[in-house]
Amino acid sequence: MTRVKRGTTALKARRNTLAQVKGYRFGRSKKEAQANDAISHAGAYAFAHRRDKKNVFRQLWTVKINAGLRPLGFSYSKFIGALKKNKIIIDRKILANLAEFNPETFANIVSEVK
Repeated sequence: MTRVKRGTTALKARRNTLAQVKGYRFGRSKKEAQANDAISHAGAYAFAHRRDKKNVFRQLWTVKINAGLRPLGFSYSKFIGALKKNKIIIDRKILANLAEFNPETFANIVSEVK
């Protein structure tokens, strides 16, 4: 049987790994073992933070809606409860956008709920 040299395959894998960690600092961008570790951690954090991002945006929408409601004499919780009671189906993302960029339209929705 002939001898098989695997240098090119190993080199290709190493280059691929180091290309993925381009821009990382210190040994994580130069050393293969640290680079592999950095890639696995980055993937785990990316997965977790894609979930966290949804919570962060919902909190932001809540704050924006509440800020738009306070001058109109409403609180966030009472407003959401009144929306559900009146069967008005507008999601929080749209409401936050209206409260921030179209306050007159938002005021119309609030008056409709009152």
